[in-house]
Amino acid sequence: MAWSSGRGVSVASVGAVSEPPRECVLSMGTGGHDEEVGERRSPERTVLGRVATIMDAFNGGQQVLGLGDLSERTSLPKSTLHRLADQLCQVGWLERDPGGYRVGMRLFELGGLAVEGNRLQEAAFPHLQALAAKTGMSVQLGILDGTEVVYLERIVVGPVRLPTRRGGRQPAYCTALGKAMAAFDGEAMRAVVSSEMPRRTANTITEPFALWTELDQIRKVGVAFDRSEAYEELVCVAAPIRSAGRAIGAVSVTGSAGRMRWRMASDAVRGTAAAIWNASFRIGSAGIRM
Repeated sequence: MAWSSGRGVSVASVGAVSEPPRECVLSMGTGGHDEEVGERRSPERTVLGRVATIMDAFNGGQQVLGLGDLSERTSLPKSTLHRLADQLCQVGWLERDPGGYRVGMRLFELGGLAVEGNRLQEAAFPHLQALAAKTGMSVQLGILDGTEVVYLERIVVGPVRLPTRRGGRQPAYCTALGKAMAAFDGEAMRAVVSSEMPRRTANTITEPFALWTELDQIRKVGVAFDRSEAYEELVCVAAPIRSAGRAIGAVSVTGSAGRMRWRMASDAVRGTAAAIWNASFRIGSAGIRM
């Protein structure tokens, strides 16, 4: 199989990605944008880009953010923030609060439409409940969007508090869900390995070739692991939900390292992933919205 040296390469066969492209070995992740891209205006400098930056500041950890908090999180001038925040309040995406601003109900309603319309989530929910009951651990369902995991659903079990939320995102390179999905999609695999991989814990994989090797191994065993790579106190086991070989989503169990039974969890997520795919196919796999 020949690999193109350009970005956005399409892979003819998902099953033939065991060899990393030459640029992965030589310089993957070392930088540079195509000249064409460099000439375009950076998204964060557009109005929509700034609005997206403001909305991304509300990451679930703090429901109300003051102007100073927003300025610190977005690096935008307070005058710009005040103007855009007022406009966002007018359309209902933000609401004023005595302490600053919070996400508005209009945005919540729109987000609800996206989540409720996802047939994968509908098909998966009873199986997620069964998985949580079987393992006694928290369970999560996600899809891959570019190089990030988007969490469609989660069931929290036990005292461990998860740093994720429905509709939230995490980078794929350091999460079991992300690695499980990227391993079964050649284009996604290439994108994730080429992305920036800052170290989040002592166990985070930050070398492109090391990540490529792990993704290749995941393809062989059908299960992915997060050994405290995203958060020091948490570990995770995930399996892809596959359609014709390609992952359309993934399911995971998450908890503290001391409570994780790796073999049992691996078997459980594999079985749950297969059950979810069968259920989604019965509901109407052709209508799954991703």
